[in-house]
Amino acid sequence: MPEDKKRLYVGNLPYSVDDARLREMFADFGVTDTKVIADKFSGRSKGFGFVTVETDEMSEKAVKEMNGKDLEGRAIVVNVARPMRERTGGPNEG
Repeated sequence: MPEDKKRLYVGNLPYSVDDARLREMFADFGVTDTKVIADKFSGRSKGFGFVTVETDEMSEKAVKEMNGKDLEGRAIVVNVARPMRERTGGPNEG
């Protein structure tokens, strides 16, 4: 299965960043979707999220231009998101 290069992982985000701010940050790259991951109990950002862009070319450009960029004193991390692995063999399973 070919890797989907249009979905980007964005890490080391300040906790103040929400979906709208993430969309705004990546607006020049043809954003189709954004999602900041929040703790399901507190609702507080976990400091990372995902951005989906229109094309592989826009994805490459976003990684090149946004990775390491300073945001509120933090160097954000931007790279192509890896597929989520199945969770097996955890301590509470089996």
